[in-house]
Amino acid sequence: MHDVFREAVNLLEKDDQLVVATVIRTKGSTPQKSGAKLLVRKDGSGVGTLGGGCVEGDIWFAASQLMKRGGSAQYREYQLNEDLAADDGLVCGGTMYFLIDPVYKPEDYLDFAKEIDAAYRGEGAVAVANLIKPAPGSDVPLGGKLFIREDGFTEGTLGDSEMDEAAKAKAIELMVHGKNEYIIAENGAEYFVEAFTTPPQLVICGGGHVSKAIAAHAKSLGFRLFITDDRDEFANKQRFPEADMIVAKNPEEALKELPINPNTFIVVATRGHKFDNVALAAAAATSARYVGLMGSKRKTILIYEDLVRMGISLERLNEIRSPIGLDISARTPEEIAISIIGEVLMFRLGGTGRAMKLDQKQIDRIVAKVKSEKTAAAAD
Repeated sequence: MHDVFREAVNLLEKDDQLVVATVIRTKGSTPQKSGAKLLVRKDGSGVGTLGGGCVEGDIWFAASQLMKRGGSAQYREYQLNEDLAADDGLVCGGTMYFLIDPVYKPEDYLDFAKEIDAAYRGEGAVAVANLIKPAPGSDVPLGGKLFIREDGFTEGTLGDSEMDEAAKAKAIELMVHGKNEYIIAENGAEYFVEAFTTPPQLVICGGGHVSKAIAAHAKSLGFRLFITDDRDEFANKQRFPEADMIVAKNPEEALKELPINPNTFIVVATRGHKFDNVALAAAAATSARYVGLMGSKRKTILIYEDLVRMGISLERLNEIRSPIGLDISARTPEEIAISIIGEVLMFRLGGTGRAMKLDQKQIDRIVAKVKSEKTAAAAD
């Protein structure tokens, strides 16, 4: 989405009009999830995507009409039934909800777009709450906005101070990983909170085989990648060509040189206990929300004892993920890397790690339905 806001800044600085369409929530299986965006320029060209197909085409057309004829923000709902999905070559049957938000004057959006662009570049975190359904009697229309910075500063309103405070609290919570959430307030209003921050960062302490296997996945998953190892032969561009930054120092020194923030994921996989405990203590002292240690349960117990002796709080100790990874019975470095990356993504995206297979009740209903259809066909 960063390209959408970069282009918004570019256009608005030239006093051009634009429309930003956003997926504000979804139900079921859909080609894009909440937060996906499409910016449509005045000439009809665009940046971003809402998933393609005729739904995106309809949104694109609506955006173009807004710029031709004027008008305020719009809310759209599309149910992706089997016929519609098949026409677009999709296998989905959910529902998508959109906010189509025109920007006619730079002063309405430029400052917001600049701060969001800066957040993507690592300069703080910000959020925007968009009003989707005003509360009864509210004079704030659909598309009304509340802008929130991580220091608690706000600009704009969703309609009343209580709702603004609730939106601010939710926004600050979402800023850690740049997430979004659709909120239905007690007063009947509905709004969509989007938080923006630097891209996720993965720090790997240790340059061994597992670290090399983890690094191979980082870029394709959208992470900035930092490598630390005190050995030059393990901390170099030849071994880690994907890395954005490599620091050939002890972890406790290297971590001080990296731009670590709450949206950083630190994996400790050094070459032994005497390095792991110091590296883990240094990682735990940072603002990174995810810190994990690779090793056995026995090793983890010994290192945790060291951390307690060093004065690490019980709260922080409980936050550390060790032994790191999901239980997939991994053995090889490549398998272990998948286990670790899987847990990192689960933490970042809010997953559970449970299998998603259909349960037995659903399978039984499928079998019963097909049997019933066969019986009906035989009777005809």
